[in-house]
Amino acid sequence: MRIDLLPSRPHPALRLLSNQGTSKKRARARAPPQLAGAHLLPRGTGTVMAPSHLSVREMREDEKPLVLEMLKAAVKDTENRVALHALTRPPALLLLAASSSCLRFVLASFALALLLPVFLAVVAMKLGLRAWWGSLPPPGGLGGPWVAVHGSGDVCGVLALAPGSNSGGGARVTRLSVSRWHRRQGVGRRLLAFAESRTRAWSGGMGEPRTRLVVPVAVAAWGVAGMLEGCGYQAEGSWGCMGYTLVREFSKDL
Repeated sequence: MRIDLLPSRPHPALRLLSNQGTSKKRARARAPPQLAGAHLLPRGTGTVMAPSHLSVREMREDEKPLVLEMLKAAVKDTENRVALHALTRPPALLLLAASSSCLRFVLASFALALLLPVFLAVVAMKLGLRAWWGSLPPPGGLGGPWVAVHGSGDVCGVLALAPGSNSGGGARVTRLSVSRWHRRQGVGRRLLAFAESRTRAWSGGMGEPRTRLVVPVAVAAWGVAGMLEGCGYQAEGSWGCMGYTLVREFSKDL
């Protein structure tokens, strides 16, 4: 005689508990690891470093090569967009067309005469942007440059300031760059807050009647412009070439 000690099918309640345990294990396996000392924001907003894990100090001499590489990488991220914006303006297109027409009488190839002016214009603009934005300015009256340092000692951002061009014009941000591996983590806002604090201290010591900070931003750097507007800055001026804007200036009274 055959005696079944257990039922051939598990009880429905046992199946429900087993399925719940399996779902929890799968959810834990799919969940991304949380960084130590970081606060996770809703999806799409990135990860923001805790202020205690991010500090700003003056750049050391041995950190200069790393900072220069960071600045050059930041220029490479925007130079193509700036060149496209500049070369698609009507005056630039007219000049390129005139150059191509002149070269057509010298060169046998129509394609070469058409592409050569565009190539030379793009190269010249990229070299100019790299020479201007990809280098460190000499130390000014406000000191610096300064670097943002993560708790582990990694340099993740750079900031440089200079006095305003006019008397009583406050200070200007001449360099503000964040490493591509640390973007959208609050490093830019931390550097901007330090720049505001440094400008207040400098203006108070100099007896400036107005405490003001100006930040120039390339037209293609939409993320930086959004960050500045979120911090209370307003677009007040611009400069460019042939009547077309290439750089916008954001300012804030401190």
